[in-house]
Amino acid sequence: MSIEIERKFLVDEHKLPALGKGKTICQGYIPTQNNSTVRIRIQDEDAFLTIKGPSKGISRSEFEYAIPLAHAKALLEELCSDNTIQKKRYEIPHEGLVWELDIFAGTNAGLIVAEVELESEHQAFNKPSWVGKEVSGDFRYANSSLIDAPYSTW
Repeated sequence: MSIEIERKFLVDEHKLPALGKGKTICQGYIPTQNNSTVRIRIQDEDAFLTIKGPSKGISRSEFEYAIPLAHAKALLEELCSDNTIQKKRYEIPHEGLVWELDIFAGTNAGLIVAEVELESEHQAFNKPSWVGKEVSGDFRYANSSLIDAPYSTW
């Protein structure tokens, strides 16, 4: 079992460095119970099934498996809600960590967030200058929440 320890922040887009080539992501969620999530993700030409347990602070169990692209497309179409998350992801190294910058599109256009995965909940790190307010505890910013309550409706 893997544990995901992640912190999420808003971004000042005017301070961002030049972005390299990003990855196009489309993802949807299969309805679950008990605050767990089952995500189907297509990232460029790769596909993944990810199961995440309930959050405990900024930590949660995570299981991720590569799946055939055709299976991911069928799962998105048949089992996920009508809405999907559309975004472009960039990986930006900073002081020994890799920050994942997501620029959302579609009904979540205008939202830009950065996430960093840590080894422990108490790991110290320095934020890049373009990282702003922390939103790790604000469930509205969870991708699974953005399906039902898109950023454009706030």
